[in-house]
Amino acid sequence: MVAWRSFGLLILAAGVLPELCHAQNIPPDPEAVPTFGTTVVRPFGLRGDIYLLRKGTDQLPDFLKLEPIGSIYTSVLNVPPRNTFSIGFPGVADRYEWFAIDYPGRFWIEKPGKYGFRLISDDGSKLYIDGDLRIDNDGLHPVKRMIATVNLSGGIHTIHVSHFQGPCMNRTLPCVALQ
Repeated sequence: MVAWRSFGLLILAAGVLPELCHAQNIPPDPEAVPTFGTTVVRPFGLRGDIYLLRKGTDQLPDFLKLEPIGSIYTSVLNVPPRNTFSIGFPGVADRYEWFAIDYPGRFWIEKPGKYGFRLISDDGSKLYIDGDLRIDNDGLHPVKRMIATVNLSGGIHTIHVSHFQGPCMNRTLPCVALQ
């Protein structure tokens, strides 16, 4: 049996809104969770370092070779598929295409066992658990969902989600997503 804890969506106790809404089949309030994060530091969750990319980038960059332009914070990755993202990153950058975000973090497992992870993105994303690549959803592509199961011992584990956003070519179809 797989314990489906959506750690690709939820990080620690602060990010329970989407899971509770999903369990009750209620859509989460889009105003309750900032798009990719906020500049306000969150004590629990993820810190996302933002990078500007060259137009035409077709895969996740080597973040060690880039300098971040700022950081955002979130307790949940919940950017539902949609056809626009035009506000940029308030207080950080006004870029809404050709950017990347690198989110490292940690989470706690109470009961050892097999856990399910899912990652949904439009354009490239990768999920690492304890330094091991578990989901490779890289490249320029429409909204694509991938899942992985991982045996986890009790205790603290690391999570790392990398994402890049390329162009939004067709404004009638979803071209932005990260969950």
